[in-house]
Amino acid sequence: MKLIAWLRRRAEDVAVAMLAVTFATFLLQIFARYFLPFPIGWTQELCETLWLWLVFWCGAFCLDDRDHIKFDTLYLASPLKRRRIFAAVAAVAVVGAFLYSSYDTYDFINFYFIQRSAVMEIPLGYVFSIFGVFLVMMVIRYAVRAVAMLLGGDPDAVFPGHDALTEGEETHLP
Repeated sequence: MKLIAWLRRRAEDVAVAMLAVTFATFLLQIFARYFLPFPIGWTQELCETLWLWLVFWCGAFCLDDRDHIKFDTLYLASPLKRRRIFAAVAAVAVVGAFLYSSYDTYDFINFYFIQRSAVMEIPLGYVFSIFGVFLVMMVIRYAVRAVAMLLGGDPDAVFPGHDALTEGEETHLP
């Protein structure tokens, strides 16, 4: 678990770096628009690309299952065994949906390698490849969760296969 926690912190470091570069680029864009005699075109494109990467990077590596928005009133009102069943069914559904879309996602990303961004001339396949990374991580994460639920794991654990939350963390259970 220490390795996973360490990797999570490094992923958060990457997210912070992307957000810092996005903010600095945004400030440069404002400065160029109002104080320089010419606009800088690449700043908007870089901000949009980094924002896309930031959203999917954090979704893949920085968020826990409990951080996602969900309708869990019935889930939270259920006993442990039923919550485990709900968690397993939901995990299998997520894995199935992402696997079903994986070929089309690959095809989409691969197709966009022939086109380039308007200003920075970056192949758009690189821009959209973060969704492929997100897809793979979601399949791995929810496959592990499904197996953990089938083996009797705690559906409220932060990491599948480990008991509940680590000491000092709040729980979403009543």
